[in-house]
Amino acid sequence: MKDVATIAGVSVSTVSRVINNTLPVDARTRELVERAIRKVSYRPNLLASGLRSKSGNLIGLAVPEIAHQSFDNFIKHTEEFARANKYGLILGDIHNDPDGEADFIDQLIRRNVDGIIFIRVSDESRALEMLNRTTIPYVVLDRGVSTATAPTVVMDNYQAGRLAAEHLIALGHRNVACVTGPLNVSLCRDRLDGFTQTLSAAGLRILRSDIHESDFQFDSGVELVPGILERNPSLTAVWAQNDLMAIGIMAGLRDHGLDVPGDVSVLGVDDISACRMLRPQLTTVKQPFREMSRAAVDLLLRESALGERISEKIVIPTELVIRQSTAPPRDLQGACEQGSRFSETRHIVVEHAVERSR
Repeated sequence: MKDVATIAGVSVSTVSRVINNTLPVDARTRELVERAIRKVSYRPNLLASGLRSKSGNLIGLAVPEIAHQSFDNFIKHTEEFARANKYGLILGDIHNDPDGEADFIDQLIRRNVDGIIFIRVSDESRALEMLNRTTIPYVVLDRGVSTATAPTVVMDNYQAGRLAAEHLIALGHRNVACVTGPLNVSLCRDRLDGFTQTLSAAGLRILRSDIHESDFQFDSGVELVPGILERNPSLTAVWAQNDLMAIGIMAGLRDHGLDVPGDVSVLGVDDISACRMLRPQLTTVKQPFREMSRAAVDLLLRESALGERISEKIVIPTELVIRQSTAPPRDLQGACEQGSRFSETRHIVVEHAVERSR
């Protein structure tokens, strides 16, 4: 800074004002300082600046698994909106471990970051308890909490289950299965409730033996198929609570000589890019990654500006994306004459269920 001040012919405090935009500086002086900065390739010491101001313009983001495409989408969009607001991101991969999550949150607290956004590993997460003992702004993203006092941004997970059920009902499916994520994650229970209650309201029901708990991974979807078919050989549709499991189920069904959607319809949740790469393309419930990330950053910055916790739960609606992996059951396909309609990719929100009796 002294070198910049000497070259520009101004004081060090004037250089500081230009860099930090703390006080007005006339245009001519600012130009001289910026020219000197470029000449010496000066880079402000953000750590030292943060120690002085108690702010390093840093947001911590904790996700259960970086390599998972769903969380990768949250990382990408959270970084986008943080950067747009002049904040950097410190990213932590928790490896689905509650202890690792607690350790990383503790590191962020010790670094005195400006705020923390985190996707909980599960209901066993201790992060909320730790953060409520501090004044650091935070937002729970994606995997919500039951308490009304935690600032939270989630997708409407009950609606996701409802849309999946309504779509299968409208196609004429009566014999369906559901593959959930870990049921110690609240969004999985919310999605399951939306699915089963919508089926029930339409006069259908799903047996407990047709509900399979899994872990959101592709390999698990493949491995579950033999058990799914053994328990229910007459199955005509499967809803998986994320796309990776749905893609695994499609692969497992093909390994057993079954056609998708001719023999079994499959749909998922998230709308990751792989859904469009498959043949048939995957019908899914769209996770609004970008909208959720934007809302999380906005809520965090509002908390920071107010200097207090905002007890607000933001629920982002979703929509169904119909592609080729779902169709009427084989015994109805000839009568429906809807093949071309179900081969298009369309975005719809199903408004009501078609009531059917068993």
